[in-house]
Amino acid sequence: MTASQRRKAIIDLLCMRKFETRENLAFEFGVSLRTIDYDILALTTEYPIYTTQGNGGGIHIDKEYKSYKDYLSSEQSELLHRLLPTLKGKDAETMKSILSSFDYRNRRQ
Repeated sequence: MTASQRRKAIIDLLCMRKFETRENLAFEFGVSLRTIDYDILALTTEYPIYTTQGNGGGIHIDKEYKSYKDYLSSEQSELLHRLLPTLKGKDAETMKSILSSFDYRNRRQ
């Protein structure tokens, strides 16, 4: 696994778990704590990651951050936008809710 692949996997894990320790990440990826430190340092320049020290400390990702996997592809989004005008009532409101939550154009980084 390359550093880039490992860092992507770390982001995916943090998005799922919201919190992890350096030790767990090092064990899970079979690398040293120093390597995890470098990875986290690099990732903090691109993602809303922060660390806390002491008892209960570790690596956190902002609870509002969503990874790219949580979004529709551009093709999916375009199809749903085309279908929206054909819907009425509760179906239209549900579709608007889906688009509001998962449309790639609403993606926060």
